[in-house]
Amino acid sequence: MNFTFSDEQILIRDMAERFFRDDYGLEARRKHQAMPGGFCRDTWAQYADMGWLALGIPEDLGGIGGGAVDMAILMEAMGGGLAVEPFLATVVLGGTLVRDGASPDVRADLLPQLAAGELHLSFACSEAQSRYDLNDVRTRARADGGGFVLNGVKTMALHAGTADKIAVTARTAGDERDDGGVTVFLIDADAPGVTITDYATVDGLRAGDVTLEGVRVGADAVLGDIDGGLALAETVVDRAAALVSAEAAGLMAALTRDTVAFLKERKQFGRPLGDFQALQHRATEMYMETELTRSLAYMAAVRQDGGDREAARRAASQAKAKAGQAGRLIGQEAVQLHGGMGVTDEMPVGHYFKRLTLIDHSFGDRAHHLDRLADMS
Repeated sequence: MNFTFSDEQILIRDMAERFFRDDYGLEARRKHQAMPGGFCRDTWAQYADMGWLALGIPEDLGGIGGGAVDMAILMEAMGGGLAVEPFLATVVLGGTLVRDGASPDVRADLLPQLAAGELHLSFACSEAQSRYDLNDVRTRARADGGGFVLNGVKTMALHAGTADKIAVTARTAGDERDDGGVTVFLIDADAPGVTITDYATVDGLRAGDVTLEGVRVGADAVLGDIDGGLALAETVVDRAAALVSAEAAGLMAALTRDTVAFLKERKQFGRPLGDFQALQHRATEMYMETELTRSLAYMAAVRQDGGDREAARRAASQAKAKAGQAGRLIGQEAVQLHGGMGVTDEMPVGHYFKRLTLIDHSFGDRAHHLDRLADMS
């Protein structure tokens, strides 16, 4: 398999790395977090101007027509830049759901708005009891007059508080944990009966719990098939798992870079810490774990655009399990090698580690994906 980037992909990578190196940084991140919704809308408009929001959208709908690898390149750079903008929620999750599940009219209406930065999306697929099982759905959707009425509570929907529309999973048939009978609906965030409890997550991003009380939607709100929405939800979450693994690789690379720079600068007994061979070995392991995570993340991204769902699921789990294990190791090593200063708010090390920790618990943690791989064997 050829892992060499095309000229267009190199352009995306270089542009993104330059943007987060020159125009972002920890101070900018803090300012963005303090803004309404927890991100900077001017920066979001820059994302749109640079074409990043259009990466996963077909060209005939105002997009660039890129694939998962193009988005992984961008996500890796976003990891290194500690970006807080809702790219994952709006473009990766919401955008893919609309692209793959909406009717042609809805796609033609919403995707150009998304590409222009005028539409924010979220995906609410978790509930208090469901952990990582997408089929565990208590939220109910009852057919009513050609449409549906939704009732239930969804948890930890990324950037739900600033979303214009939220995709939710609801049970239209069957019992709580049945694979069949799950349907995905796209609802207006300000529709009567929708209540969103918005909060900051430990990594400085935003999420929300979404309560649905008698929320009425039309038949055109259905994404994918009625009663067959689980496959669509799983496909989108596998894609997100692959792409956040690429983001994790970007975070790990930044942690390794900062730690090596610290070891070269900090002196002990009149010598730089980096002169000590034991510390060189630890830094080398951080580098190797980063490269392994990056390789598996890009393999998983390649598989998401292929036609083999089993291979895509397996690759997503391999990348996510590795990102969870390596993220914990590299984060702990970076904090320890910084002599405890790594946990202070003034240094980026702790912020990288917090984001890696939240990534591990998003879309299935390491243990969940190892179990899933065992079931596939």
